[in-house]
Amino acid sequence: MTNKYETVFVLSTKTYADDAALEAATEKFKGVIAENGGVITSVDVWGKRRLAYAVNYETEGYYVVVNFDGSADLPKELNRIYHITEGVLRSIVVKK
Repeated sequence: MTNKYETVFVLSTKTYADDAALEAATEKFKGVIAENGGVITSVDVWGKRRLAYAVNYETEGYYVVVNFDGSADLPKELNRIYHITEGVLRSIVVKK
């Protein structure tokens, strides 16, 4: 049985300074979803936005929203990957 999920992650503007690095990070997270049996329905790159408050002394970040279908174990694995990836300021996975 698959559920519908939405994830938002904010990437550091210092770690991901150019578009190629940003695209590589987005592809990495999309790959994690696909490797674990998830199906990506949409990807929306919001781009550079001002943060509501400073995180690790940074005031801006790159926002990316991904909607996907997957099993109940997929969000746990995705959160694990977010936490061990350098340059991810904030992330969240919610069930729709």
